[in-house]
Amino acid sequence: MAFSIRLNEDEERLAKSYAAINGMSVGEAFKRALFERIEDEYDVAVGELAYKEFLRNPKTYSFSDAMRIMEDTD
Repeated sequence: MAFSIRLNEDEERLAKSYAAINGMSVGEAFKRALFERIEDEYDVAVGELAYKEFLRNPKTYSFSDAMRIMEDTD
């Protein structure tokens, strides 16, 4: 998939400088930034769901218990 975005002169200058400093193309810089943002937001959403589940059922497990449970589900 390909897409394009419009940048003003300052944004373009910043994007090109960032890409050059990091030794990548502007396209790669935008792709990495986009997916880092998506991953971060996904992690927050999953964490919020886990916290809501914890509030609904506040049972906790020790690390060794959690590992045992994981082994039993394999």
